Amino acid sequence: MILENLVVSPFQSNCWIVGCEETREGVVIDPGDEAERILDIVTAHQLKIRYVIHTHGHLDHVSATAIVQRETGGLMLIHKADEILLDELPTQAIMFGLNEPEIPKIDQYIREGDRISFGHYTLYVIETPGHSPGGVCLKLEGDKPALFAGDTLFQGSIGRTDLWGGSYDGLIRSIREKLWHLDDETVIYPGHGPRTTLGAEKRDNPFLQGL
Repeated sequence: MILENLVVSPFQSNCWIVGCEETREGVVIDPGDEAERILDIVTAHQLKIRYVIHTHGHLDHVSATAIVQRETGGLMLIHKADEILLDELPTQAIMFGLNEPEIPKIDQYIREGDRISFGHYTLYVIETPGHSPGGVCLKLEGDKPALFAGDTLFQGSIGRTDLWGGSYDGLIRSIREKLWHLDDETVIYPGHGPRTTLGAEKRDNPFLQGL
């Protein structure tokens, strides 16, 4: 498997590029900024991007989407409940004193249970609202369990819930009901910060004790 991580934007967001070594099909997850850097990695691996996937619709995870979508031809996927966040991208940018990004065109909505296939790999969509109304995690099916967790779960922390549509109780419920039963060896690839494992977060994450 091809797996590249770029830390982009002033928010230090993780953009993940995942590809199949045999077929060269791939996906871009959360292209939050710096489209040129993302596209350089895609080109270096000679990937055909099938999908540009979003764990949620906040500015720091979608600012480069329109360019990456246009240049790669990948279909743009997001949960419908976060469409309103895309519509409000100019407002999000103004709030942080940033230039307004181009609003991307949604090609397909994703929801619980959807399977997104590229090459010999499949991502399984898990709805985890709380950080945003339409937040999702993407479970990589295969021999080595992995989860692209967006801003649901971080090393030693969880996503903030003080933004529009956020819910602390909802986020904790999503983690408890949707993620807690996964294998402890599941590698967590978060939206910010270093990777971790579900077992480590069960043991050490101060927000999750007692779940």
